[in-house]
Amino acid sequence: MKTETNLGTSLDPWYDHYAARAAGLSASEVRALFAVASRPEVVSLAGGMPFVAGLPNDRITGSIERVMATVGPQALQYGSGQGIPSLREHITQVMAAEGIQASPEDVVVTTGSQQALDLVTKIFIDPGDVILAEAPSYVGAIGVFRSYQAEISHVAMDDNGLIPEALEERIITLRAEGKTVKMLYTIPNFHNPAGVTLSSDRRASIAEICRRHHVLIMEDNPYGMLSFDEPAPDAIRAIDDGVVYLGSFSKTLAPGFRIGWVLAPHAIREKLILAVESAILCPSSFSQFVINDYLDTTDWLAQINTFKGIYRGRKNAMLTALDDHLPELSWTNPNGGFFVWLTLPDELHSKAMLPRAVKELVAYTPGTAFFADGGGGQNIRLSFCYPNETDIATGIRRLSTVINGELDLINTFGRGATTSVSRETDYTAPPPNIN
Repeated sequence: MKTETNLGTSLDPWYDHYAARAAGLSASEVRALFAVASRPEVVSLAGGMPFVAGLPNDRITGSIERVMATVGPQALQYGSGQGIPSLREHITQVMAAEGIQASPEDVVVTTGSQQALDLVTKIFIDPGDVILAEAPSYVGAIGVFRSYQAEISHVAMDDNGLIPEALEERIITLRAEGKTVKMLYTIPNFHNPAGVTLSSDRRASIAEICRRHHVLIMEDNPYGMLSFDEPAPDAIRAIDDGVVYLGSFSKTLAPGFRIGWVLAPHAIREKLILAVESAILCPSSFSQFVINDYLDTTDWLAQINTFKGIYRGRKNAMLTALDDHLPELSWTNPNGGFFVWLTLPDELHSKAMLPRAVKELVAYTPGTAFFADGGGGQNIRLSFCYPNETDIATGIRRLSTVINGELDLINTFGRGATTSVSRETDYTAPPPNIN
C-alpha cells in the first residue's frame, strides 16, 4: 500500500520539499463551482464582482489616451514602491469622506487591497500567532492568514457588527491559554459576507479594547463609499490613528486596475514599503497614472452615486424576491455593499445543498467558506452586485425551489435524504475568484 508521502511524491516530485506554510495555500472549497456557474444559463448570486459595465468607458478611455500622450514612458516604467505622490494625495481625499485625516506620506499603494492584506499579515504574523476575525469573515483574508500559519479565532457579531464584549472576552481567554494575540481583522462597513455595519459606539469601544490590550486593528474597507440610505459611521482609523487601514479602487472604480492602498503609522509604513519592494518591486505605474488622471478629470463622486443607485435597486430586488419566495427564512438587510447573508433552516446545510442548486441553474456561496472553524453550514452569501434585477428574481425563485425541495426530501425520507442528491452534480473545473 502506498503511504501518503509516496502517493504525493508520485503525483508531484517536489511533494516533500515544500515549506510547511505551503500547506495553508489551499483552494476555496467552492472554487470548483464557478466554472459551472459561469455558464450563461446559470444565475450566479455567488461572486462579489462589481458592475463595471456601469462605468463611463469614454472617460476611462480618455484617461488612458492622455496618460500615453503626456507621461507614457513614465507610466510604462518601474516606479516607486510606495506609489506615485499625486495618486496618494487623491487617496487621502477619498479617505477624508470617511473622517480620516491623513498625509500622503503615510499611504502605501498596493496591487489591490488583497496584497495589502497579505503584506500586513506578512510583517506581523509568526506561525501560531492568533488573528481575531468576525464570525463570519472574508474568505480571502482567511486564505491569507492560513498561508502564514496563523491561528484564526472568530468573534461573534450581530446586526450591529462585531460585539465588543465578545472581543475582549476572547482576548483575555486566549492570552490566559498562553497564546499570542497579534491582530484584529475587521470589515466594519457593509460586511463581506454578512452585509451588516458596525455601529458608531461599538467602533469607539473596539478601538479602546484593542488599544488597552495592545492588539493591532487591521480595518478593511472596500465597500465603505457604497452606502444606500445613509453613510456609514466614520472609520475606526478616524478614532485611532494607530489603526492600519486598507482601501481599494476595485469596488468604486474597477478591479482590473488592481490598485489598493494601506494607510499605516510611520514605522509600519516603512516596513510595508520594504515588503512591497521585496514582493513586486512596485505597483503598476500604468494603472496608477490612469486612475490619477480619472480622478483629476471626472466627477468620481457622481459616478459612485450612480453605482449606489444600481446596487440599491438590485438589493431591493433581492429582498423583494426573498419575501415572495422564502418568507419563512431570515436574512440581513444591508445599507450598502454587495451582499445579503441568508440563514437556512437547521435541517439544511448550505455546502451539501450546493450541487443541487447548480443543477437547478442557480449558484451561491456556502457560509462554510467564511469560517475557519467549520461553521456557517446554515448560511448562504447572496451577491446582488453583478446580476440584473430580473436575473436576481429568477435566481431567488430557483433557490427557493432547491430549498423547498430539500426540505420535502427530509420530511419524507429523513435527514439523510439530501446526501444522495448532493452527489448528483460534479463540479471540478477551475473557476474565477469569489471575492
